[in-house]
Amino acid sequence: MQLQFDAAILSARVRDVVDYPKPGVTYKDITPLLLDPVAFSTAIDVLVMHFGRGTVDKVVGIEARGFILAAPVAYHIGAGFVPARKAGKLPSESRSVAYELEYGAESLEIHDDAIDPGDRVMIVDDVLATGGTASAAAELVEQLGGTVAGFGFLIELDFLAGAAKLVGHRHISLLHY
Repeated sequence: MQLQFDAAILSARVRDVVDYPKPGVTYKDITPLLLDPVAFSTAIDVLVMHFGRGTVDKVVGIEARGFILAAPVAYHIGAGFVPARKAGKLPSESRSVAYELEYGAESLEIHDDAIDPGDRVMIVDDVLATGGTASAAAELVEQLGGTVAGFGFLIELDFLAGAAKLVGHRHISLLHY
């Protein structure tokens, strides 16, 4: 399904921060977009419409900016929200997957009881870069018996080819750079 929305409204509210978090990296700051109620609600609405209400049981939000997008998506879709956090941040029994990203290595964790076998799960994050974080989240969902229904991203950095790691899963990225 091709959704119609004005990407320029969203793109105009994404600020580039050069050499952050380290030299040579240009960080996509979505804070101006979040401050604009029209742009923010448009982003949420497009993600919800792409997947449809009642089509997923859980929405995984990837720490930290993914939480901001995933929680309202989960609310509007009628699904539970699952935080995927960096190592050592979850208070209960959890499982972990290590992965590489464009400027280092990390690990991601989800509570062991967050996904039930057979759950249809949407994974949401702010940026699809190398695909390492998203594929780690998918691995965790599948380890817990869930099925990845798809991915939703605000931004995709096409030059890093992260979508190649998501082959076999549907995904939507609202903005491409």
